Amino acid sequence: MSSLHKSRIADFQDVLKEPSIALEKLRELSFSGIPCEGGLRCLCWKILLNYLPLERASWTSILAKQRELYAQFLREMIIQPGIAKANMGVSREDVTFEDHPLNPNPDSRWNTYFKDNEVLLQIDKDVRRLCPDISFFQRATEYPCLLILDPQNEFETLRKRVEQTTLKSQTVARNRSGVTNMSSPQKNSAPSSLNEYEVLPNGCEAHWEVVERILFIYAKLNPGIAYVQGMNEIVGPLYYTFATDPNSEWKEHAEADTFFCFTNLMAEIRDNFIKSLDDSQCGITYKMEKVYSTLKDKDVELYLKLQEQNIKPQFFAFRWLTLLLSQEFLLPDVIRIWDSLFADDNRFDFLLLVCCAMLMGEVASEATVGLSCAQDYPITDVCQILQKAKELQDSK
Repeated sequence: MSSLHKSRIADFQDVLKEPSIALEKLRELSFSGIPCEGGLRCLCWKILLNYLPLERASWTSILAKQRELYAQFLREMIIQPGIAKANMGVSREDVTFEDHPLNPNPDSRWNTYFKDNEVLLQIDKDVRRLCPDISFFQRATEYPCLLILDPQNEFETLRKRVEQTTLKSQTVARNRSGVTNMSSPQKNSAPSSLNEYEVLPNGCEAHWEVVERILFIYAKLNPGIAYVQGMNEIVGPLYYTFATDPNSEWKEHAEADTFFCFTNLMAEIRDNFIKSLDDSQCGITYKMEKVYSTLKDKDVELYLKLQEQNIKPQFFAFRWLTLLLSQEFLLPDVIRIWDSLFADDNRFDFLLLVCCAMLMGEVASEATVGLSCAQDYPITDVCQILQKAKELQDSK
């Protein structure tokens, strides 16, 4: 480890040990990249995403409260009523004369259950192919959810729920853009059949199952938006970062912490996923056009060249902006980009500048194949892209 890197770690530790965190100083440090040693990135992200307050003294009580709240969500939304063992003293109150699986009443609990299955099937299809270039999400978590997997209870896991349903996931696909595939072609190498995945022994669960649970609970709590394809690509890097925290005490609660950080992040970007807002000032169409208007201001020659080739921002910027570039780079690079995005005061204005820097880099040098380059961005040094974006920001 270089002396410069050691010095940066010490700078972060100095800021984070203060009774009241100096947010501007933390942002300044984080913008240039957060060291992963000692769980620094995990802690900084939780602060930058407004999960942890600036006052250190309140962290313990707030974390305990939020994690218990998440456990309550699990009990209410994942554990299906009526499936506990009879010897646990639980009667089958879910099947009654008034309410039963064939009840057509829209307020029926069973009707809700079947509608939830439709959302669950789409989530399941997406999370199983999350980050196919690494094996992490297919591996077993060290901390399976004992609330659900406890053999004394025999509660239904979401995986079993998917396996038991007769619905076909293709019939319920809900794609945000109306396109059949929002993923980058180079990252679409995941197995296509559920049977191609290794089956873990009872009592174990894969990391993708944890992500599935997070997204399902989010969809239940946010029925207005529910789940839209692509959200899995937002929650994936968050969960990976927290679930690989070297501090086992924090890693144990990666699921709950990811859920609340994801919820806070979605509060800022959810408009990108709502089609009815596309043409409003907060919608994705406006933001895509803003990429080109910013590019015109920064590099009019490249802007005119792209216009001449009829390369519209909708062809590539939709995915770049909606998924926060999570499909354009390998996971470590995505995490590095997110350090800067989360640290920036106007993080999504900075995202526009990162997009411009990407266009001014590889796409500009490959102008004759600009569209294919933009749609399947070549592997490159993200630090150079971030440096160029910072230069564009400072040149205002």
